Amino acid sequence: MTYRTERIRNFCIVAHVDHGKSTLADRMLQLTELVDARQMRSQYLDKMDIERERGITIKAQTARLPYKPLGDAADEYLLNLIDTPGHVDFSYEVSRALNACEGAVLLVDAAQGMEAQTIANLYLALEADLEIIPVLNKIDLPAARPDDVAREIAAIIGGDPDDVLRISAKTGQGVVAVMDAIVDRIPPPKGDPEGPARALIFDSIYDPYRGTLVYFRVVDGALRSGDRIRLLATGFEGEIDDLGVHAPEETPIDALGVGEVGVLSAAIKEVSEAKVGDTITLAGRGALTVPPLPGYREPLPMVFSGLYPVDSDDFPQLRDALDKLRLNDASFSFEPETSAALGFGFRCGFLGLLHLEIITERLDREFDIPLVTTAPSVRYRVTLEGVVDEHGEPEVVEVANPQDLPEANRIAEVREPTVRAMILTPTTYVGPVMQLCEGRRGTMIAMDYLTEERVELRYQLPLAGIITDFFDQLKSRTRGYASLDYEPGEYLVADLVRVDLLLNGEPVDAFSSIVHRDEAYAFGKSMTEKLKALIPRQLFDVPVQAAIGSKIIARETIKAKRKDVLAKCYGGDVTRKRKLLEKQKEGKKKMKSVGSVEVPQEAFVSALRTTAGTGD
Repeated sequence: MTYRTERIRNFCIVAHVDHGKSTLADRMLQLTELVDARQMRSQYLDKMDIERERGITIKAQTARLPYKPLGDAADEYLLNLIDTPGHVDFSYEVSRALNACEGAVLLVDAAQGMEAQTIANLYLALEADLEIIPVLNKIDLPAARPDDVAREIAAIIGGDPDDVLRISAKTGQGVVAVMDAIVDRIPPPKGDPEGPARALIFDSIYDPYRGTLVYFRVVDGALRSGDRIRLLATGFEGEIDDLGVHAPEETPIDALGVGEVGVLSAAIKEVSEAKVGDTITLAGRGALTVPPLPGYREPLPMVFSGLYPVDSDDFPQLRDALDKLRLNDASFSFEPETSAALGFGFRCGFLGLLHLEIITERLDREFDIPLVTTAPSVRYRVTLEGVVDEHGEPEVVEVANPQDLPEANRIAEVREPTVRAMILTPTTYVGPVMQLCEGRRGTMIAMDYLTEERVELRYQLPLAGIITDFFDQLKSRTRGYASLDYEPGEYLVADLVRVDLLLNGEPVDAFSSIVHRDEAYAFGKSMTEKLKALIPRQLFDVPVQAAIGSKIIARETIKAKRKDVLAKCYGGDVTRKRKLLEKQKEGKKKMKSVGSVEVPQEAFVSALRTTAGTGD
């Protein structure tokens, strides 16, 4: 069935994790009778096992919902639900999905209230000039505070608390009112049906049989099956083989016009050729004059980590596995690197810590390759001393691996990436949160009281300070009540040094880290103590040292295994005992000079294991 543009509504649902976004989508599918009761399952739109287990959305999904409001004698409306990832790591994909909509349902848990990531995505929706429909979910819970949370929402977005819709997505109470509000309040899409075709890509996935599947929303003109298309950012050209819509399973269609949302395949071999935010138009001489849709940018990795196979024989399989994951995820990057301690592996770039966890978990599940993951690091900008580029400016190099940091005498300055963090917390825990942020070298930007009970804190923090255990610490200090969101900030000058770990005088490159000079001693002390506990005793004393350049800042000693050489001495002259001890000492000394320390893989895994929380 074809729909007139004024009968189309494109919307998304903005919500924090576990606030009921997938449950509300399930109820909408049931109300429109798109899914048979026997086939219905919870989290119907979440396809990946990891999404279903963690209760998060990683890849956006779409659903085409035909809906006829009660008492409306006219034709039915077409509601296009464009699902969005909820986590801060995927904020660029969220912004593109929001730009494909005209309205957003702001879904808030009536018991928990507004959370940081909800507010961050709400700001993105307001920047995209979307119509916001505030909805309170879980009003059937005993702990629900609908009146308080409604006032909280009204204080942030303006308006009257009585305008906030109150529903229970679990029972279906009030869901019809939400769908009626979508029809009444969200404007129909705008566009030029006679103009040159332009469509926005808001997601793409790889199918092993059909190539890359592109999710798009038509902005101007129309796209038809068999059209030859061009992607403006990458320059790819190809013919549309399949054109379809999700209702909610993929259904073929002949053409899509202004405001409609669909999926196409055009023999696109890699996801990197159909990037999120790119513009689709018709191929031909006129394609070069079509203005691209605004907002496109390359997704840049924020966090870097080394991935090494536990068994070096698995290196070719790891390379093939990363190639296959790259087909599905254009924001994931990797390049080969070698470690003296860990052998051959890859230095990988991720959007954030959750992205890193998802990739490593998929490698383990789908390809069954045991991995050693080095501690996550960030990309630093190093200005070299006395070296200029072709423009006469001081030369700047980017360093993602601690081993690539130049010697101290060659460095003029080091800049580290920062983030602008937003933390929402009850007023009771403001002190512990401020203490945590200042302990991570944070600078307060602002503090606003949303209500008498809730505070919004804004900090500028080094990215390296929040990618390890910051989220865990935040949750433990606030008993789980605080929430965190952040966005990339600028690069700032910092006093950074590389701390190397030495075993028996030999540096172990896998354990090197770039840290702030003020934190170097504490880092070195904790790492030497950890390695002392993890590395088995040798037949000789093994010094474990942390060093900045040639300066040792911390040391522990793994004591040697000893044989009681005096056991056979029952009395007699003391020189006999001394002679035996001296002979043992010489043997240990000789063994130490020619021996090397064997570090078991379990020690690497334990020492490098990240305990970082990622929260969605």
